[in-house]
Amino acid sequence: MVTIFEIKKLALDLPEQDRATLAASLLESLPPILSGDDEGISEAMRRDAELDADPGQAISFAQLDSQIRNRCD
Repeated sequence: MVTIFEIKKLALDLPEQDRATLAASLLESLPPILSGDDEGISEAMRRDAELDADPGQAISFAQLDSQIRNRCD
């Protein structure tokens, strides 16, 4: 039986494009780590929907940076 170390060595000897294709295939074979049940993901999706509904709520990075700086004073 081939070990993971042997597979890794063979994979690392592949040309870059082949390694990228192999890596993408392996990643696609895994289940998603994050799901909609995750509270952080759910909150991000809710906020994204709010911004889609009312883009006027958005602020620029400069505005956010200013608000953070002013809050710390």
